[in-house]
Amino acid sequence: MTGRRLFWPRLVASDGRREEHAPSQQGKAERFRHVMLPHMDAAFTLARYLTRDPAAAEDVVQDAFLCAYRSFDGWRGEAAKAWLLRIVRNCFLDSMAATPGRATSQPLEDWADGLPADLIDPASPESLLADKNEAAMLRATIEQLPEPFRETLILRELEELSYKEIATIAQIPIGTVMSRLARARQMLADLLLPASSRKAQI
Repeated sequence: MTGRRLFWPRLVASDGRREEHAPSQQGKAERFRHVMLPHMDAAFTLARYLTRDPAAAEDVVQDAFLCAYRSFDGWRGEAAKAWLLRIVRNCFLDSMAATPGRATSQPLEDWADGLPADLIDPASPESLLADKNEAAMLRATIEQLPEPFRETLILRELEELSYKEIATIAQIPIGTVMSRLARARQMLADLLLPASSRKAQI
């Protein structure tokens, strides 16, 4: 993940022992790295917005990559990013089922960490701080959306997946994807516009 510690899922056998990489397994591992690792940022982004907790997101992504590796022989060449994100979503749902009632919120300022490099103007510390605060506010606002709408918004607007890919990931009709996206955009606007209006009046 960009700007973060890159972690590679521990590949262990079902009895808990580390798998020995035979030539065929080495080939599988190399192909998996080539096909799936480029989508680690997307996996973490989705997991972070779903869990609203960076540490929990890393756990979800770790589990998802391990699951994806074990299932990789069944991958038939469909869109790799959408295939991986569906596994991330399923791992998140499994983690929530295993720990009901777990808190998934975090302080607003935590969202300022790990911003993309293109948001940073090294010549202007004030601009950097403003960008971080704005990004933090936007992320914190998005996390207020109910989960189905938050998920759809992230998959469409940040990960730029097609309606069909989102429908496959969430296992819902394309029409539902479209309606959820429209509602998510409206809810986000409703949350952001009052804050913008108050700022304009100051």
